[in-house]
Amino acid sequence: MSQSVVPTPTPSPASESAPAPAKDVAGVAERGRPGAGERFGRVVEAGWRPVVLLGACFVVWWIIAAAELVEPYLVPSPGATLDVLTGKAGYLWQHTWVTTYETLLGFAIAVAVGVLAAVVMVYSSTVEKTLYPILLFAQVVPKIAIAPLFVVWLGFGITPKILIAVLIAFFPVVISMVTGLKAVDPEMLQLSATMGAKPWQTFAKIRFPASLPHLFSGLKVAVTLAVTGAVVGEFVGANEGLGYVILQANGNLDTPMLFAGLLVMSLIGVVLFVLVEIAEKLLLPWHASRRDSNVTTAY
Repeated sequence: MSQSVVPTPTPSPASESAPAPAKDVAGVAERGRPGAGERFGRVVEAGWRPVVLLGACFVVWWIIAAAELVEPYLVPSPGATLDVLTGKAGYLWQHTWVTTYETLLGFAIAVAVGVLAAVVMVYSSTVEKTLYPILLFAQVVPKIAIAPLFVVWLGFGITPKILIAVLIAFFPVVISMVTGLKAVDPEMLQLSATMGAKPWQTFAKIRFPASLPHLFSGLKVAVTLAVTGAVVGEFVGANEGLGYVILQANGNLDTPMLFAGLLVMSLIGVVLFVLVEIAEKLLLPWHASRRDSNVTTAY
């Protein structure tokens, strides 16, 4: 009697090498694109803590003023400060625009010069060994100490304020850019050279894109320091700007105006920081810290 043999199907090479979908892998679940409700929930999750902290600080401020634990000429009430913000909005806006203009111009110059200096330092060890100690020395010198010299040399115009903003914001830009340019994987540079890429092509395609996350970290620090630099320059010698407003209010013991100027100055720094954060999110969607993964591990 003959037996019939049923052939066993052999798996094809394609089926053996094909990876399993992410949702079929143990411990991994596929996650779809977040909807509007989920994105709003993320915003609330990320923002409720600072809002609660600011609210608690406001409540403490109000309690101190209402209980008269401190004299009103030392710590004004929130209501008095709000009256100044609303009643003298035009006056504050005029000086706010001056400080904002000085900050933005100083920040832009610091970014342009800082990035250029960082590129030269990375591509020339001689320049780096010569320039880096000078940059470090310039950073540790207090800017409030040399600000009067700028006023004597350049007058009471806008130039000394911009120069101080540049000096304060320059160092974080240079350091972050140098770090980013040097953080490129050497194997990528060797591969680029092996494929015959020219130096400017390697810089444009590999070095510069890889340095952007580090650069934006420095820009966030620099843009807030630029506000400080502009105000410091106004403290030394100016007839307009928030630094001038704060200095005049301090001399007249007008603490509501003093607090109002400080709040507006802080708001400028926060807004500029958020703008840099938004620019980073738009320009670096590929970075690991900016993209939303479609796969979530369950371990």
